[in-house]
Amino acid sequence: MDVRSKAADAAGIFSAFYAAKPASYFANARTDFIDLLPRDPSASILEIGCGTGATGALALAEGRCGRYVGVELFEGAAAEARQVLSEVITGNVEALELTWQAASFDAIILSEVLEHLVEPGAALSRLARFVRPGGLLLASSPNISHWRVIRELIMGRFNLTDRGVFDRTHLRWFTPDSFASMIEGAGFNVEHVGPVTPFGARGRALSTALGGRFDHLLMSQIAVLAIRR
Repeated sequence: MDVRSKAADAAGIFSAFYAAKPASYFANARTDFIDLLPRDPSASILEIGCGTGATGALALAEGRCGRYVGVELFEGAAAEARQVLSEVITGNVEALELTWQAASFDAIILSEVLEHLVEPGAALSRLARFVRPGGLLLASSPNISHWRVIRELIMGRFNLTDRGVFDRTHLRWFTPDSFASMIEGAGFNVEHVGPVTPFGARGRALSTALGGRFDHLLMSQIAVLAIRR
């Protein structure tokens, strides 16, 4: 069975779980990612898993781009996104035939998406050709090496939930190192790996005391900024 067939099967299996998620799951704007984008009204941005379009709407409103294209698995969220984005394609990104010209986009955003894919590295490699050389990649994913996850594993627990690192719709899990390595392997140079939410005072103190060597234990989510080679 090829990747596209596996992806279609996975989407079907998990569709009920996705359908049960609250609207907020699809609607939260990634202001942290938008803040990293230059203000360029001529830019084009691609977001995989755009939800209801909140992040794209903010990018357009702030003049970070003039064109914002989203890909969204679920039609309900995609229908809302079409009201605020330039273009929205509905479907599983691993199974879709994507027809944009090479180097069509100045940035690609993948917020909490790659862990839901059957072969995320292969999908990212396929998407990379649509990003111009020097273009940005902004991606995030839950961190399987966070200390709370390790505590659960030590206790022999891996209880699936409706969101977070143990989300029952996750097919892949990453550490900061493995997440960055996958992105590098897809044709990007990773410029920064860090937490989605900056460390608090205690986390900063621990990081400083340990020379940053154990920061992976403190990140609940991984955020990566990379540049297309």
